[in-house]
Amino acid sequence: MKKIEILTQNLGRTIVGKAEPIRLVLVSLLAGGHVLLEDVPGVGKTLLAKSLARSVAGKFQRLQCTPDLLPTDITGTNIWNPKTGEFEYLPGPVFTNVLLADEINRATPRTQSALLEVMEEEQVTVDGVSRRVPSPFFVIATQNPIEYQGTFPLPEAQMDRFILSLSLGYPSEAEELSMLQRLQEGITVADLQPCITLAEVAELRRSCAAVKVEKSLQRYMIDLVRATREDEDIMLGVSPRGTVALHKATQALAYLCDRTYATPDDIKYLAPHVLCHRLIPAGGRKAKSVVERLLRSVPIP
Repeated sequence: MKKIEILTQNLGRTIVGKAEPIRLVLVSLLAGGHVLLEDVPGVGKTLLAKSLARSVAGKFQRLQCTPDLLPTDITGTNIWNPKTGEFEYLPGPVFTNVLLADEINRATPRTQSALLEVMEEEQVTVDGVSRRVPSPFFVIATQNPIEYQGTFPLPEAQMDRFILSLSLGYPSEAEELSMLQRLQEGITVADLQPCITLAEVAELRRSCAAVKVEKSLQRYMIDLVRATREDEDIMLGVSPRGTVALHKATQALAYLCDRTYATPDDIKYLAPHVLCHRLIPAGGRKAKSVVERLLRSVPIP
């Protein structure tokens, strides 16, 4: 667990007062999923992605999503080389370890779909040839929940690929003051040194997968997910992929808490972050309030 503590402390050097979001992002990373940050501009989403990439000695790429972005701008394309008389593959920004897909809902559905294969299969297929992306491959996507002009809502299949969704939120007054003081001290992402390796990230992922989840807790997860499919306040419930995501995230959180076993509190803490973006509430209701109601009504083992 010393590696986790060192990684968390390293991220805290540039990111002020965001202990909970940092923990949730690490849960996503160690569970082998991707994370969706739904927040207003300027709260540190890009800084978090860059700091994470540097901390794990990984490659970082930023993808600014716009309506004119093409699928090949993500996956890469074949270009003609007149010297060799052959087509050569030019890799896209997905060939990285940490990919920041900024304002993902500004890209067209066709371009959004180009991320589906690589997020799920960790490979891209161009002109019939499949190529693996580096491992680990971790996507941090952002979208502005306030501004809808010129945006394309993410399809449910795309939303289902994110293991967690969360918001960084505005800093407190003390945190914002600390941020300015650090700015004056000149602490930047470039000053961060890698504290763990990519091989160690893969090792941590294997350790998370070994965390014990009792059968009663697995039944509790299933009861929660099935409740979303049967509740009258929900138009579209959570898919089986959401059940698997909740299981993996629970294992990762338990490991981050230095435990070899999961607890009901792990599931209750993660459920809003895992389930809310996967369901469609009815009648203009808020997904978070619906999930919180289900957490109160579904019996705890």
